[in-house]
Amino acid sequence: MKRNYYIFTPGRLLRKDNTIVFRPFSEFDSVDDENWQDDLLLSIDADQPDTESRSKKVLPVSDIDAFYIMTEASFNTKFFQFLSKMQIPVHIFNHYGYYSGSYYPREYLISGYLTVKQVQHYSAMKKRMTIARLFLEGASFNLLKNLKYYNKRGRDLQDRIDTIESILPEIKNTGDIPSLMNVEGRIRKVYYSTFNEIILSEMQLKRRKFNPPENPINALVSFCNAMVYSAVLTEIYRTQLIPTISYLHEPSERRFSLALDIAEIFKPILADRIIFKAINTNIISESNFEEKLGGHYLKENGRKKIVELFDNRLKTTIKHRKIGREVSYKRLIRLECYKLIKHLTGDQDYEPFKIWW
Repeated sequence: MKRNYYIFTPGRLLRKDNTIVFRPFSEFDSVDDENWQDDLLLSIDADQPDTESRSKKVLPVSDIDAFYIMTEASFNTKFFQFLSKMQIPVHIFNHYGYYSGSYYPREYLISGYLTVKQVQHYSAMKKRMTIARLFLEGASFNLLKNLKYYNKRGRDLQDRIDTIESILPEIKNTGDIPSLMNVEGRIRKVYYSTFNEIILSEMQLKRRKFNPPENPINALVSFCNAMVYSAVLTEIYRTQLIPTISYLHEPSERRFSLALDIAEIFKPILADRIIFKAINTNIISESNFEEKLGGHYLKENGRKKIVELFDNRLKTTIKHRKIGREVSYKRLIRLECYKLIKHLTGDQDYEPFKIWW
């Protein structure tokens, strides 16, 4: 299985035949070696001293699924040409862990037929609402699973569970996207109000606010959500779906809104469960955050810890009750894309992924 590569360390990324070589700055002489100039793809800068191993990393090209650049970097055209040729997306986060954007290479799995079907299901409001409602139903089911899990462990969340369950019937009764998004917002507001009971820490989530995150928990939620969005976008790229045509979130310029749709289903499973684990097991504490520019941000050491938890979760396998074999969480996202494709083409009605364990 191909892997994601997360780059924090200051250095340079070079191409050598069928491999990618990452060389930390410490391996370069003060006078640039002209031998690597023609092979240079990426130069990575960082304001903070690196704490990781300085050894050279060799990455087989065939092993790379996506790059996550977790610090300031300088790109050249050769890098983007390489990404397009090898069909590798790259997701970029700035020095503060804020998601900056993704480079989505030219599609290599193109289907005019599916594109037409995708547009038709967006243009016909009845068809669009069917898909949008199912996305929200799946997301709501999964976040309720989280609450029920912790409610059984003494967190006393039953009143919030009851409130969300009382809102759920409205999903099927909404007639337009703004009304459906209003329902989604109300469910999320109740859901986030439980974080202070679930999280065993003095850090509190007074309200969900970002840009900038007003407290450490908000910073953690934003970073983890961005990681889920990026992972979903990578999996969409491995299918024939067009990432800019969406159903729950309104398509707009400069964003891959279908990734936002599908990410709603997986945020409770990937982002939120990682947050609860990271704080409740003391993997992350207040010392991993810093206050700058009017907000709170994860320090690099905190981001590395979260990325490790996130990558391990993507690789974790479970036995799929329908397929009957072990599949990774990463594969579950791809399967969700395939289910949507079958719905769009009329082969099988879409059923959102719902936690069964």
